[in-house]
Amino acid sequence: MAKLCSLVLPLLQNKADLEKFKRLGISSALELAVFVPAIYENRELLSEALIGQTQVLDVTVKSIHQTSKFLRVSFFSHNLGTNVDGMIFNPRPFHRNVFRDSAKMLIHGKIQKYNGTLQIAQPKVIESSGGIVAIYRTDLRTDSMRRLIEKYVTLENLDVLPDDVIKNIMSLHYPTAEFVNNFIKVGEYGGKYLYALKFVELYTYMFQLRKKRRYFKASHVLNAEWQSWRKTLPFNLTDDQKRAIDKIEKDFSSGLSSRRIVVGDVGSGKTMVILASIIMAHPYKSILMAPTTLLANQLFEEAQKFLPDEFKIVLVTNEHKKEDLAEFDVLIGTHALLYRDLPNVALVMVDEQHRFGTAQRNMLEKLTNNDANTKPHYIQFSATPIPRTQAMIDSNFIDVSLIEQTPFKRDILTKVIQKQHFRDLLSHITLELERNHQVLIVYPLVEQSDAIEYQSLEEAKDFWIKRFENVAVTHGKDKNKSEVLKNFKDSGNILLATTVVEVGISLPRLSTVVIVGAERLGLATLHQLRGRVSRTGLKGYCYLFTNLQKSARLESFSQSNNGFEIAALDLKFRQSGDLLSGNMQSGKSFKWVNLGEDEKVIKDVQKLIPQKR
Repeated sequence: MAKLCSLVLPLLQNKADLEKFKRLGISSALELAVFVPAIYENRELLSEALIGQTQVLDVTVKSIHQTSKFLRVSFFSHNLGTNVDGMIFNPRPFHRNVFRDSAKMLIHGKIQKYNGTLQIAQPKVIESSGGIVAIYRTDLRTDSMRRLIEKYVTLENLDVLPDDVIKNIMSLHYPTAEFVNNFIKVGEYGGKYLYALKFVELYTYMFQLRKKRRYFKASHVLNAEWQSWRKTLPFNLTDDQKRAIDKIEKDFSSGLSSRRIVVGDVGSGKTMVILASIIMAHPYKSILMAPTTLLANQLFEEAQKFLPDEFKIVLVTNEHKKEDLAEFDVLIGTHALLYRDLPNVALVMVDEQHRFGTAQRNMLEKLTNNDANTKPHYIQFSATPIPRTQAMIDSNFIDVSLIEQTPFKRDILTKVIQKQHFRDLLSHITLELERNHQVLIVYPLVEQSDAIEYQSLEEAKDFWIKRFENVAVTHGKDKNKSEVLKNFKDSGNILLATTVVEVGISLPRLSTVVIVGAERLGLATLHQLRGRVSRTGLKGYCYLFTNLQKSARLESFSQSNNGFEIAALDLKFRQSGDLLSGNMQSGKSFKWVNLGEDEKVIKDVQKLIPQKR
């Protein structure tokens, strides 16, 4: 498998080739192999004219006639045994030098028939005939690209791949007449050839991910069992929760510092996985960082409720007094943790990891470990589901666990609405408030903007405050938002907010969310906002308010409540990200691979990529 790494080495000794590879945006022979030809041309000398097709003619120039708009060259074609008119539009001076009286040459172009006479438009002079020529459309000239292909796309350089993949890739670059008869354009590639291109693209990408992965000795080997604690819970864990915990248990006992991300849909029970991890880390210390004070408080309350009484737990936020953290078994807090003296811990966890920068996550890890030769176990949690296929690929860089099941089925009706439905929406809100339920209305902006055709939070709040009682208002820059959300949870009816409520708020009575300007938000954000309702099995409603008369994207979203299905749907409407370049949310997409459909190819590639630590 080290073979792939060595494929770049010849380039280091050839600066001209290295420059060409850079222009193509690649660094290995395998990446070059997926640059397939745009078209194939048959340059054999045939004895019959193929009308409508390009072919090579062995000709002698008979006469030349030039006007201001075109140059007509009369040829005699020796291989066809007949005259052919060459039509050159907008001729340049060099054309007269090339097409001289009685000159013999090989020309190439598309043959047509006009008034009984064979014609060839814009004939191109070529050096030799015979065989199939692959034409590449890249930043490089065709002859330069061809030399690169012949030098690097070889059996020797492709021998890390399965034999059938090698055979089909070589057919694309070194085509036979039989191949060209079946495949004229890249767009017509399919079947085994498309599979081969996907395989090579994925193999290269996943191998590079595997090379980026680093392994460190764990600061502590953790062997505490968790099954006894599970039996004390007043509910059963889902199979997905158990599988995730089992994987973490194996990570902890391996002797290597674990690097895992646990991805679970809204309400899938990631908190129980967090608490089970803390149980397995005991008697060593654990730390958990959350993005908001509200979420940190929520996790702290859950830990106090479900962890054994002997566990000493502390909440660390800017609002709490400073204590000696070395006295506690479990530290739960916000980014305020980064500015405290932290004890050495065996386990570091980050909830809603995408809300923190890489520097913050790395700082937390360093602050909790004084030994340069070891690292604590590290687990990230995310409620933003990703497609299963993406998870399979990312597993080459970091261990991934998916929690797709939820402890109970969530009954949420999602509808796309416009202005004409507003009266019905008001009736629904009134009815839900009479049932002692709560309503959340999310606005795209805090203040008015000419760039957006929707009302802002500030513009809309007077309407709701005059019409309904106990209306709360908050947004991202509101210094009192945690207090507003807490008060609303206890006694509010309607909450007007921005996407500040996307993460970290649990409202058991919330039955309805209205998202204004829904088409402006990503599907993952829409799903997170929808996930605020029906948290306890309550019948839920999500209204997507838009000025668009039709939106296939929003309609498709409304048909599914499954976060992993939504993530796959997102791929349909948005290009996938690139883990290598760090653009996880958007950026470079695969050229051949479709992450929504190619699970089988990914599995086949995984069998070839070394998985052992």
